[in-house]
Amino acid sequence: MNVLTRIIVILVISLLPILSNSQSGYSITVKVEDVDNNEGKMFIALYKSEADFLETTYKGAKTNIENNTSEFTFKDIPEGIYAVSIFHDENDNGKMDTNFVGIPKEAYGCSNNASGFMGPPKWKDAKFELNENKSITITLK
Repeated sequence: MNVLTRIIVILVISLLPILSNSQSGYSITVKVEDVDNNEGKMFIALYKSEADFLETTYKGAKTNIENNTSEFTFKDIPEGIYAVSIFHDENDNGKMDTNFVGIPKEAYGCSNNASGFMGPPKWKDAKFELNENKSITITLK
């Protein structure tokens, strides 16, 4: 009986970190409304640091557009500071098209509806704190 009790205790202790990690994250629901059309896909990127903002995504998704709306939920995201960027890949070529000067030809947006002046939005304008489940709506530019 003593050996059986020890095995059960060891199993329970070894499973605790796994169970606690699966329940520790939050969700971020990103909504995009009033999209010009249902063509192509919506690319959604989540960033977790200023250094990575608009360069290296923490998590990303590609979603369909239905009824001029797109929505995606990032799940199990740890508490912290994040920012989101999106673009409407209208021609479905897998990238944001720009003109010869680098100005986007496809609609885009960021969390907090941040926009840049003579360039991309800044981290400080797009960032938000995640300490509970969050829903954000982004307007395309």
